[in-house]
Amino acid sequence: MQNVVILQARKWFSRSLSSFSSNPLKVCVVGSGPAGFYTAEKMLKAHQQAQVDIIDRLPTPFGLVRSGVAPDHPETKIVINQFSRVAQHEQCSFLGNVTLGSSISLSELRKLYHVVVLAYGAESDRSLGIPGENLKGIYSAREFVWWYNGHPDGRNLDPDLKNTDSAVILGQGNVALDVARILLRPTAELATTDIANYALAALEESSIRKVYLVGRRGPAQAACTAKELREILGIRNVDISIQEVDLRLTPADEEELKSNRIKRRVHELLSKAAAKPRTAGLNQRELHFVFFRKPDSFQESEDRTGHVSGVHFEKTVLKGDGPEKQIAIGTGEFEDIKCGLVLKSIGYKSVPVDGLPFDHKKGIVPNFRGRVLSDTSGDPTLLEEGLYVCGWLKRGPTGIVATNLHCAEETVLSISEDIEKGMLISSAALPKPGREGLLQLLQDRDVRIVSFSDWEKIDSEEKRLGSSRNKPREKLSTWDELHKAALE
Repeated sequence: MQNVVILQARKWFSRSLSSFSSNPLKVCVVGSGPAGFYTAEKMLKAHQQAQVDIIDRLPTPFGLVRSGVAPDHPETKIVINQFSRVAQHEQCSFLGNVTLGSSISLSELRKLYHVVVLAYGAESDRSLGIPGENLKGIYSAREFVWWYNGHPDGRNLDPDLKNTDSAVILGQGNVALDVARILLRPTAELATTDIANYALAALEESSIRKVYLVGRRGPAQAACTAKELREILGIRNVDISIQEVDLRLTPADEEELKSNRIKRRVHELLSKAAAKPRTAGLNQRELHFVFFRKPDSFQESEDRTGHVSGVHFEKTVLKGDGPEKQIAIGTGEFEDIKCGLVLKSIGYKSVPVDGLPFDHKKGIVPNFRGRVLSDTSGDPTLLEEGLYVCGWLKRGPTGIVATNLHCAEETVLSISEDIEKGMLISSAALPKPGREGLLQLLQDRDVRIVSFSDWEKIDSEEKRLGSSRNKPREKLSTWDELHKAALE
């Protein structure tokens, strides 16, 4: 199926390469993460006369590759080299420090460009909606990830890692494993990564020795990948605790594992880890995998008013009609896990902007193969002309970096089909202002744009600071530092 889509795309692309030389296609991509850059790259290949502008609210490009990928996963960040080549393309520009909704509205962008592709991802968090959720010491995993990755909006998080020996992480996906690994990995190993220096200093003084990874369902439904699981199970001097009773499979579990190689491998790794003898306290740190528990409320400390001291969990069982349909149901039995730090890894949430149709239930923009729909009915004829979506806004916060490549291919194919049908641009239509119009509008509003060459100054300064500490870079983590480096 994928090959058919690619062949179709090539057919549309070859027919549209030379159609718009007198009235070039003007494209704006909002968001400079993987979804945004893959979309820009595919557009530049499909329409060689097109002008493609990538805008981002941050002065730094690359989105979650910079601020989401764990610092001890440098191999995942190599894709930045590919994205940099896209930004340096003669028909492309990166405009940082431009915020959709305040620097410029969506309706204004749509007037300036033939095509607007929204790829700004998910910068908020789902809520549990249970008592005590606002207690101090409870954070989203996204906030914690931004903190240790030097995101300017995470710089002031300042989680207290000194006054507790236990952390509870709600969720068992890859992000949950990332934050658990950062809490447990020896800081000497983190010291040579691009982790933010203030985060490294806090982790060096951390008192946390026990981390609980808690999931509503069982090991057969764990959302992590085998690669991530294998890595955390291999951390030096960490005892792994898994209740063998949790690993027992029901017939429905076995059916799920039969049809899913990744989940089968995850279950095998957990089973092997559970069978290993524990080292009776010889190791300093502990990682507990806790299954069949859902948070019911957060408990407040008696000694530290307003601060979390534990999580009250309800035990669960799985019920459902078959594989992939099992859901966790509360049993009415409860237990507590004491802790002074809670990280909620229960999913990112996209945020809508004025003028954008949004499905609040699903947390996505209603779309048909990347074409934005006017409402949530799903009717593919109710299209928002010239408006498209890619990445997490399109499909929800799932997948890895490479998932966005196929996502972008589908969206760009939809754009190319619409161009071919004459829906977006014609020889009789008036040219759109595109980049020139955007730059003029931003100048009138005193918005200080950060270009890709400005970013390269930031990049150079970060690498210079990192070299003195045997790190690939030392991230500038405040807005002022970033703007200062860009101006020099």
